[in-house]
Amino acid sequence: MTHQVRIEGTDHQFDVGDDESVIDAALRAGLMLPYSCRSGTCGTCKGDIVEGAIAYPDGLPPAIDAKEDAAGKALFCQARPASDLLIRVAEVREAGAIQPQRLPARVEHIEEVAPDVRRLFLKLPRDKRLAFLAGQYLDILLRGGQRRSFSLANAPHDDERLELHVRHLPGGVFSEYVFTGLQPGALLRFEGPLGNFFLREDSDRPMILMGGGTGFGPIKGIVEHALHLGVTRPMHVYWGARAQADLYLDSLPREWAARHPSVLYTPVLSEPARDTAWEGATGFVHEQVLNDHPDLSGFDVYMSGPPPMINAAREAFTSAGLPAERLFYDSFEPGGD
Repeated sequence: MTHQVRIEGTDHQFDVGDDESVIDAALRAGLMLPYSCRSGTCGTCKGDIVEGAIAYPDGLPPAIDAKEDAAGKALFCQARPASDLLIRVAEVREAGAIQPQRLPARVEHIEEVAPDVRRLFLKLPRDKRLAFLAGQYLDILLRGGQRRSFSLANAPHDDERLELHVRHLPGGVFSEYVFTGLQPGALLRFEGPLGNFFLREDSDRPMILMGGGTGFGPIKGIVEHALHLGVTRPMHVYWGARAQADLYLDSLPREWAARHPSVLYTPVLSEPARDTAWEGATGFVHEQVLNDHPDLSGFDVYMSGPPPMINAAREAFTSAGLPAERLFYDSFEPGGD
């Protein structure tokens, strides 16, 4: 049996299965409700039952007392509906609504996707999940107080593992370790989520999403989240790289475009090898965007990648009519000590 949950003051509703918590079902439906520990100990997910009844499979969780329970409060990470529900809870719509956490994570898998790019998959402890918005990043915490920032490449609904794309920078404090010493099973610590680069779900404007190099990572998370939500407004994805080998997950955006009429994909190479039969776009990726869309006044633009690309595109795109408030970006500044 399933029950329907409605969120007061919104038109959002979703179904919850018998053995499913309200938070788990909301995430499955592409909705972001506040949560942190997912074990009933922190209280982040606390809200109100306006109508209906709930039950807790293992008794009252630690972060709620009997008085709060009697008053209609609930911990939605543990609550199972016993009927249809109307709940009162603040949906997460801005990055500031999510509190960064410091958490451990174990390296579950390392995938070599290009000679200088590794795809890391991190697993959190069993009782932890990370609430984040598509496109945000986290800081890997290193010895001596150093930290290195990496964008989350997975979408919030797919949070069982955290996905990072790491480019090898010779001599880099963390990337050198990833390429020469890091093994599955290793324990890392991080702080996150961080940043204001995330999908603006309340807009109805067509989107241009431009990634440079491993800047494709957060673009991937944003697109996958939008598709999960059923967003149908046009999304034109651009991926700029030097050579064809640097388009390390090229088949994925091609699959998006093949399966979803709203998605277009244009890869752009700045230095294609002479001995390859590249027939796609060449040059700087932001110039290809302008070739295809000379008037950007009606778009939302998301871009992530190296600072030279970001700086050149910001000036060029605003000159092409893009309102400054509709430009969202994450500049991959090199880490300092």
